Amino acid sequence: MCTIPAKEQPVTAQKTTTDRTTIDVHLGPDDLRAAMREEVHTGLTASPRTLPPKYFYDARGSELFVEITRLPEYYPTGAEAAILRERADEIAQAAGADVLVELGSGASEKTRLLLDAMAPGLRRYVPFDVSADALREAMDALAAEYPGLDQHGVVGDFDHHLGEIPTGGTRLVAFLGGTIGNLDPDERHDFFTRLRGGLVAGDSLLLGADLVKDPARLVAAYDDAAGVTAEFNRNVLHVLDRELGGDFDADAFEHRAVWDAEHERIEMRLRATRPMRVHLTALELSLDFAEGEEIRTEISTKFRMEGVMRELRAAGFEPAGTWTDPDGDFALCLAQVSMPR
Repeated sequence: MCTIPAKEQPVTAQKTTTDRTTIDVHLGPDDLRAAMREEVHTGLTASPRTLPPKYFYDARGSELFVEITRLPEYYPTGAEAAILRERADEIAQAAGADVLVELGSGASEKTRLLLDAMAPGLRRYVPFDVSADALREAMDALAAEYPGLDQHGVVGDFDHHLGEIPTGGTRLVAFLGGTIGNLDPDERHDFFTRLRGGLVAGDSLLLGADLVKDPARLVAAYDDAAGVTAEFNRNVLHVLDRELGGDFDADAFEHRAVWDAEHERIEMRLRATRPMRVHLTALELSLDFAEGEEIRTEISTKFRMEGVMRELRAAGFEPAGTWTDPDGDFALCLAQVSMPR
Protein backbone atom coordinates (compact mmCIF):
# COMPACT_ATOMS: atom_id res chain seq x y z
CA MET A 1 0.00 0.00 0.00
CA CYS A 2 2.13 2.70 -1.25
CA THR A 3 1.53 5.84 -3.24
CA ILE A 4 2.05 6.31 -6.97
CA PRO A 5 2.81 9.86 -8.13
CA ALA A 6 0.25 11.70 -10.18
CA LYS A 7 -0.12 12.00 -13.93
CA GLU A 8 0.17 15.74 -14.47
CA GLN A 9 1.62 17.96 -17.12
CA PRO A 10 5.05 19.23 -16.09
CA VAL A 11 5.59 22.76 -14.88
CA THR A 12 8.57 25.00 -15.51
CA ALA A 13 11.36 23.64 -13.34
CA GLN A 14 12.39 25.63 -10.30
CA LYS A 15 15.64 25.10 -8.44
CA THR A 16 16.52 25.93 -4.86
CA THR A 17 20.05 25.41 -3.61
CA THR A 18 21.66 25.62 -0.20
CA ASP A 19 24.92 24.24 1.10
CA ARG A 20 25.08 20.59 -0.05
CA THR A 21 21.34 20.56 -0.88
CA THR A 22 19.57 21.19 -4.20
CA ILE A 23 15.88 20.69 -5.00
CA ASP A 24 14.49 20.74 -8.54
CA VAL A 25 10.73 21.33 -8.64
CA HIS A 26 9.00 20.07 -11.79
CA LEU A 27 5.53 19.72 -10.29
CA GLY A 28 3.46 22.33 -8.48
CA PRO A 29 0.28 22.36 -6.34
CA ASP A 30 -1.88 23.53 -9.25
CA ASP A 31 -0.76 20.52 -11.27
CA LEU A 32 -1.62 18.16 -8.42
CA ARG A 33 -5.09 19.65 -8.07
CA ALA A 34 -5.69 19.42 -11.82
CA ALA A 35 -4.57 15.80 -11.81
CA MET A 36 -6.91 14.94 -8.95
CA ARG A 37 -9.88 16.47 -10.75
CA GLU A 38 -9.10 14.60 -13.97
CA GLU A 39 -8.27 11.24 -12.41
CA VAL A 40 -11.15 11.19 -9.94
CA HIS A 41 -13.65 12.15 -12.65
CA THR A 42 -12.30 9.47 -14.98
CA GLY A 43 -12.18 6.79 -12.30
CA LEU A 44 -15.56 7.38 -10.71
CA THR A 45 -17.41 7.56 -14.03
CA ALA A 46 -15.81 4.33 -15.27
CA SER A 47 -17.30 0.88 -14.91
CA PRO A 48 -16.24 -0.54 -12.54
CA ARG A 49 -15.45 2.59 -10.54
CA THR A 50 -11.84 3.15 -9.44
CA LEU A 51 -9.70 5.66 -7.55
CA PRO A 52 -5.89 6.01 -7.68
CA PRO A 53 -4.26 4.84 -4.42
CA LYS A 54 -2.14 7.97 -4.10
CA TYR A 55 -5.14 9.87 -2.75
CA PHE A 56 -5.03 7.82 0.46
CA TYR A 57 -2.04 9.82 1.59
CA ASP A 58 -3.10 13.08 3.11
CA ALA A 59 -1.78 13.77 6.63
CA ARG A 60 -4.34 11.47 8.27
CA GLY A 61 -3.87 8.74 5.68
CA SER A 62 -0.11 8.83 6.14
CA GLU A 63 -0.54 8.48 9.91
CA LEU A 64 -2.84 5.51 9.41
CA PHE A 65 -0.41 3.85 7.03
CA VAL A 66 2.35 4.10 9.63
CA GLU A 67 -0.04 2.34 12.03
CA ILE A 68 -0.67 -0.34 9.40
CA THR A 69 3.04 -1.07 9.03
CA ARG A 70 3.17 -1.88 12.76
CA LEU A 71 0.24 -4.30 12.74
CA PRO A 72 0.98 -8.00 13.27
CA GLU A 73 -0.86 -8.92 10.06
CA TYR A 74 1.07 -6.50 7.82
CA TYR A 75 4.40 -8.14 7.02
CA PRO A 76 5.86 -6.26 3.94
CA THR A 77 7.49 -3.31 5.72
CA GLY A 78 9.18 -5.43 8.35
CA ALA A 79 10.25 -8.08 5.85
CA GLU A 80 11.88 -5.54 3.53
CA ALA A 81 13.61 -3.79 6.43
CA ALA A 82 14.93 -7.16 7.63
CA ILE A 83 16.48 -7.82 4.22
CA LEU A 84 18.15 -4.42 4.21
CA ARG A 85 19.49 -4.84 7.74
CA GLU A 86 21.06 -8.17 6.82
CA ARG A 87 22.02 -7.59 3.20
CA ALA A 88 22.53 -3.86 2.57
CA ASP A 89 26.32 -4.20 2.50
CA GLU A 90 26.09 -7.07 0.02
CA ILE A 91 23.62 -5.15 -2.15
CA ALA A 92 25.80 -2.03 -2.13
CA GLN A 93 28.86 -4.04 -3.13
CA ALA A 94 26.99 -5.76 -5.97
CA ALA A 95 25.67 -2.44 -7.30
CA GLY A 96 29.03 -0.69 -7.14
CA ALA A 97 27.28 2.71 -7.12
CA ASP A 98 28.35 6.03 -5.63
CA VAL A 99 24.97 7.80 -6.09
CA LEU A 100 21.75 6.61 -4.46
CA VAL A 101 18.46 7.60 -6.14
CA GLU A 102 15.23 6.78 -4.32
CA LEU A 103 11.88 6.88 -6.11
CA GLY A 104 8.87 7.75 -3.96
CA SER A 105 11.26 8.48 -1.14
CA GLY A 106 8.76 9.73 1.45
CA ALA A 107 10.43 9.87 4.84
CA SER A 108 13.49 7.94 3.54
CA GLU A 109 13.53 5.70 6.62
CA LYS A 110 14.82 2.47 5.06
CA THR A 111 17.14 4.55 2.89
CA ARG A 112 19.44 5.07 5.85
CA LEU A 113 20.41 1.41 5.72
CA LEU A 114 21.52 1.84 2.11
CA LEU A 115 23.24 5.15 2.81
CA ASP A 116 25.27 3.55 5.57
CA ALA A 117 26.13 0.57 3.40
CA MET A 118 27.27 2.76 0.48
CA ALA A 119 29.53 4.95 2.64
CA PRO A 120 32.30 6.08 2.46
CA GLY A 121 32.24 6.08 -1.34
CA LEU A 122 28.79 7.67 -1.58
CA ARG A 123 28.84 10.92 -3.55
CA ARG A 124 25.19 11.98 -3.57
CA TYR A 125 21.66 11.09 -2.48
CA VAL A 126 18.81 11.87 -4.92
CA PRO A 127 15.31 11.56 -3.41
CA PHE A 128 12.44 11.74 -5.93
CA ASP A 129 8.93 12.41 -4.66
CA VAL A 130 5.64 13.97 -5.71
CA SER A 131 5.38 15.99 -2.47
CA ALA A 132 7.71 18.97 -2.14
CA ASP A 133 6.94 19.33 1.57
CA ALA A 134 7.68 15.68 2.35
CA LEU A 135 10.85 15.84 0.29
CA ARG A 136 12.18 18.91 2.06
CA GLU A 137 11.35 17.50 5.49
CA ALA A 138 13.14 14.22 4.74
CA MET A 139 16.16 16.00 3.26
CA ASP A 140 16.44 18.31 6.29
CA ALA A 141 16.43 15.29 8.60
CA LEU A 142 19.11 13.55 6.57
CA ALA A 143 21.23 16.71 6.44
CA ALA A 144 21.29 16.73 10.24
CA GLU A 145 22.21 13.03 10.43
CA TYR A 146 24.67 13.03 7.51
CA PRO A 147 26.23 16.51 7.52
CA GLY A 148 28.67 15.70 4.73
CA LEU A 149 26.09 14.22 2.37
CA ASP A 150 25.30 16.02 -0.89
CA GLN A 151 21.57 15.84 -1.70
CA HIS A 152 19.79 16.66 -4.96
CA GLY A 153 16.04 16.26 -4.59
CA VAL A 154 13.56 16.07 -7.47
CA VAL A 155 9.88 16.97 -7.09
CA GLY A 156 8.10 15.24 -9.95
CA ASP A 157 6.00 12.30 -11.13
CA PHE A 158 6.94 9.01 -12.69
CA ASP A 159 5.11 9.72 -15.93
CA HIS A 160 6.88 12.92 -16.91
CA HIS A 161 10.03 13.42 -14.89
CA LEU A 162 12.08 10.22 -14.67
CA GLY A 163 14.32 11.83 -17.28
CA GLU A 164 15.04 14.64 -14.81
CA ILE A 165 17.00 12.39 -12.44
CA PRO A 166 20.42 14.05 -12.16
CA THR A 167 23.23 12.42 -14.09
CA GLY A 168 26.80 11.86 -12.97
CA GLY A 169 28.40 9.05 -11.03
CA THR A 170 27.20 5.46 -10.98
CA ARG A 171 23.59 5.41 -9.85
CA LEU A 172 21.65 2.87 -7.81
CA VAL A 173 17.92 3.59 -8.21
CA ALA A 174 15.93 2.22 -5.26
CA PHE A 175 12.20 1.61 -5.70
CA LEU A 176 11.20 0.06 -2.40
CA GLY A 177 8.09 -0.87 -0.46
CA GLY A 178 6.46 -3.08 -3.09
CA THR A 179 5.01 0.04 -4.74
CA ILE A 180 5.58 -1.53 -8.15
CA GLY A 181 2.63 -3.80 -7.33
CA ASN A 182 0.23 -0.84 -7.54
CA LEU A 183 0.74 -0.84 -11.31
CA ASP A 184 -0.88 -3.23 -13.77
CA PRO A 185 1.38 -5.18 -16.20
CA ASP A 186 1.24 -2.60 -19.01
CA GLU A 187 1.94 0.22 -16.56
CA ARG A 188 4.86 -1.70 -15.09
CA HIS A 189 6.40 -2.27 -18.53
CA ASP A 190 6.01 1.40 -19.37
CA PHE A 191 7.57 2.42 -16.05
CA PHE A 192 10.55 0.05 -16.38
CA THR A 193 11.14 1.09 -20.00
CA ARG A 194 11.09 4.82 -19.25
CA LEU A 195 13.36 4.37 -16.25
CA ARG A 196 15.79 2.24 -18.26
CA GLY A 197 15.85 4.89 -21.00
CA GLY A 198 17.31 7.45 -18.60
CA LEU A 199 20.04 5.21 -17.22
CA VAL A 200 23.46 4.35 -18.61
CA ALA A 201 25.78 1.35 -18.46
CA GLY A 202 26.80 0.68 -14.88
CA ASP A 203 23.62 2.07 -13.33
CA SER A 204 21.26 -0.32 -11.55
CA LEU A 205 17.77 -0.69 -10.10
CA LEU A 206 16.95 -2.11 -6.66
CA LEU A 207 13.31 -3.20 -6.74
CA GLY A 208 11.18 -4.23 -3.77
CA ALA A 209 8.59 -6.89 -4.67
CA ASP A 210 6.02 -8.61 -2.45
CA LEU A 211 5.83 -12.33 -3.23
CA VAL A 212 2.86 -14.65 -3.79
CA LYS A 213 1.88 -16.55 -0.65
CA ASP A 214 -1.11 -18.02 1.17
CA PRO A 215 -4.15 -15.94 0.12
CA ALA A 216 -5.45 -15.98 3.69
CA ARG A 217 -2.31 -14.24 4.91
CA LEU A 218 -2.53 -11.72 2.09
CA VAL A 219 -6.15 -10.85 2.79
CA ALA A 220 -5.40 -10.49 6.51
CA ALA A 221 -2.57 -8.08 5.74
CA TYR A 222 -5.05 -5.80 3.98
CA ASP A 223 -8.01 -6.38 6.31
CA ASP A 224 -6.58 -6.35 9.83
CA ALA A 225 -8.60 -7.32 12.89
CA ALA A 226 -8.22 -3.86 14.47
CA GLY A 227 -9.84 -2.15 11.47
CA VAL A 228 -6.95 0.24 10.79
CA THR A 229 -6.82 -0.62 7.09
CA ALA A 230 -10.58 -0.14 6.82
CA GLU A 231 -10.22 3.38 8.25
CA PHE A 232 -7.28 4.01 5.91
CA ASN A 233 -9.36 2.90 2.93
CA ARG A 234 -12.38 5.03 3.84
CA ASN A 235 -10.11 8.02 4.45
CA VAL A 236 -9.86 8.52 0.68
CA LEU A 237 -13.52 9.58 0.72
CA HIS A 238 -12.74 12.23 3.32
CA VAL A 239 -9.98 13.46 1.01
CA LEU A 240 -12.42 13.77 -1.89
CA ASP A 241 -14.96 15.55 0.28
CA ARG A 242 -12.38 18.10 1.40
CA GLU A 243 -10.53 18.64 -1.86
CA LEU A 244 -13.41 18.35 -4.35
CA GLY A 245 -16.40 19.59 -2.38
CA GLY A 246 -17.85 16.12 -2.03
CA ASP A 247 -20.56 14.82 0.27
CA PHE A 248 -19.55 11.16 0.55
CA ASP A 249 -20.77 9.49 3.73
CA ALA A 250 -17.66 7.42 4.44
CA ASP A 251 -19.49 5.42 7.12
CA ALA A 252 -21.89 4.19 4.42
CA PHE A 253 -19.06 2.31 2.69
CA GLU A 254 -17.54 -0.91 3.97
CA HIS A 255 -13.93 -1.92 3.42
CA ARG A 256 -13.18 -5.06 1.43
CA ALA A 257 -9.88 -6.79 0.63
CA VAL A 258 -10.23 -9.41 -2.12
CA TRP A 259 -7.68 -11.87 -3.52
CA ASP A 260 -7.80 -11.95 -7.33
CA ALA A 261 -6.30 -15.36 -8.07
CA GLU A 262 -6.24 -14.85 -11.84
CA HIS A 263 -4.03 -11.75 -11.62
CA GLU A 264 -2.39 -12.75 -8.31
CA ARG A 265 -3.15 -9.48 -6.61
CA ILE A 266 -5.05 -8.03 -3.69
CA GLU A 267 -7.76 -5.51 -4.54
CA MET A 268 -8.93 -3.03 -1.94
CA ARG A 269 -12.49 -1.86 -2.47
CA LEU A 270 -15.15 0.28 -0.85
CA ARG A 271 -18.69 -1.15 -1.05
CA ALA A 272 -21.80 0.99 -0.68
CA THR A 273 -24.05 -0.35 2.07
CA ARG A 274 -27.13 1.50 0.82
CA PRO A 275 -28.30 3.33 -2.30
CA MET A 276 -27.09 6.93 -2.36
CA ARG A 277 -26.39 9.93 -4.54
CA VAL A 278 -23.03 11.69 -4.10
CA HIS A 279 -22.09 15.14 -5.38
CA LEU A 280 -18.60 16.46 -6.15
CA THR A 281 -19.07 20.18 -6.67
CA ALA A 282 -15.55 20.87 -7.96
CA LEU A 283 -16.22 18.38 -10.76
CA GLU A 284 -19.86 19.38 -11.32
CA LEU A 285 -20.53 15.68 -10.97
CA SER A 286 -23.34 13.67 -9.35
CA LEU A 287 -22.97 9.91 -8.87
CA ASP A 288 -25.64 7.33 -8.06
CA PHE A 289 -24.48 4.28 -6.10
CA ALA A 290 -26.55 1.13 -5.81
CA GLU A 291 -26.38 -0.92 -2.65
CA GLY A 292 -23.41 -3.27 -3.02
CA GLU A 293 -21.70 -1.20 -5.73
CA GLU A 294 -17.94 -0.96 -5.25
CA ILE A 295 -15.07 1.45 -5.86
CA ARG A 296 -11.69 -0.20 -6.37
CA THR A 297 -9.17 1.93 -4.50
CA GLU A 298 -5.97 -0.09 -4.90
CA ILE A 299 -4.40 -3.09 -6.55
CA SER A 300 -1.38 -4.71 -4.92
CA THR A 301 0.16 -7.30 -7.19
CA LYS A 302 2.15 -10.15 -5.64
CA PHE A 303 5.01 -11.54 -7.68
CA ARG A 304 6.84 -14.73 -8.51
CA MET A 305 10.58 -14.28 -9.02
CA GLU A 306 10.57 -15.63 -12.56
CA GLY A 307 7.93 -13.07 -13.49
CA VAL A 308 9.91 -10.18 -12.01
CA MET A 309 13.02 -11.25 -13.94
CA ARG A 310 11.04 -11.56 -17.16
CA GLU A 311 9.57 -8.07 -16.82
CA LEU A 312 12.96 -6.52 -16.02
CA ARG A 313 14.64 -8.20 -19.00
CA ALA A 314 11.83 -7.09 -21.30
CA ALA A 315 12.60 -3.48 -20.36
CA GLY A 316 16.35 -3.79 -20.93
CA PHE A 317 17.63 -4.66 -17.46
CA GLU A 318 19.79 -7.65 -16.56
CA PRO A 319 18.98 -9.21 -13.16
CA ALA A 320 22.11 -9.30 -10.97
CA GLY A 321 20.94 -10.52 -7.58
CA THR A 322 17.95 -11.39 -5.41
CA TRP A 323 17.58 -11.31 -1.65
CA THR A 324 14.60 -12.44 0.46
CA ASP A 325 13.71 -12.37 4.13
CA PRO A 326 14.02 -15.67 6.06
CA ASP A 327 10.32 -16.49 5.53
CA GLY A 328 10.43 -15.78 1.78
CA ASP A 329 7.68 -13.19 2.01
CA PHE A 330 9.40 -10.30 0.23
CA ALA A 331 12.24 -9.84 -2.24
CA LEU A 332 14.75 -7.19 -3.21
CA CYS A 333 15.91 -7.58 -6.81
CA LEU A 334 18.99 -5.89 -8.22
CA ALA A 335 18.99 -5.34 -11.99
CA GLN A 336 21.83 -3.67 -13.85
CA VAL A 337 22.20 -1.71 -17.05
CA SER A 338 25.05 -3.49 -18.78
CA MET A 339 24.79 -2.48 -22.44
CA PRO A 340 23.85 0.74 -24.26
CA ARG A 341 20.40 0.77 -25.87
